[in-house]
Amino acid sequence: MRAEFFGVPLDLLTMDESVERCIAAIESGSATQHVVLNAGKVVMMQDVDGLRDIVADCQIVNADGQSIVWAGRALGIRVPERVAGIDLMQRLIAEAEKREWPIFLLGARQEVLDEFVSRTKARHPDLRIAGSLNGYFEDPSAIAAAVHDSGARLLFVGISSPTKEFFLAEQLPRMGPVFAMGVGGSFDVVAGRTRRAPVWMQHGGLEWFYRLLQEPRRMWKRYLVGNARFAALTAREWWRLRMRKRDGAPPR
Repeated sequence: MRAEFFGVPLDLLTMDESVERCIAAIESGSATQHVVLNAGKVVMMQDVDGLRDIVADCQIVNADGQSIVWAGRALGIRVPERVAGIDLMQRLIAEAEKREWPIFLLGARQEVLDEFVSRTKARHPDLRIAGSLNGYFEDPSAIAAAVHDSGARLLFVGISSPTKEFFLAEQLPRMGPVFAMGVGGSFDVVAGRTRRAPVWMQHGGLEWFYRLLQEPRRMWKRYLVGNARFAALTAREWWRLRMRKRDGAPPR
């Protein structure tokens, strides 16, 4: 089931349902672009031309941030739970190992990528890694060709937004039957370069605050300004829906 959320579709899925949907997409043999929504991406869609259209065209759109869950419910959308991108990635890696699906890794610095591969192979020794490239490349078409030629069934892209969304929207058709998922800074977390917030902070919607404490100079604008803008956007949307309901118009 899907709902409209700030002008883009949002799949109302639990984690288990998301895994099942992703597996079905991989088994279908068609190219699939997955995307996650969080407060930062909703704000980014207001500022970056074309990003909203790319998100709207993605076959699977998950609620990554707890703020999306809360905002959706405030707007009358029953978002069942947060589906964190890093957790979904780990679930899909386990499925890839079990089903012998080769994966391709793209993004991060080379030393981070190497450590990610080392730790992931230690946990999943039978996982087939068809290829890996760091995120510092100049020719996107060459990357697409490398993914295609590797025979990978899953592609995890550890590049920041909105670069990864535009890259995948442009290059995915050249990659073959690949399930492509942007995973942001997940490579850094698995590699031990960035610490993840305790579970209680994740459930309490405070993961952003934990990240801010680790990198205040780099993250203050993204989180403090971005979160304030997201709250304002949610309040404005709530008021708009309330006025439409008062006037007797359909809410959407």
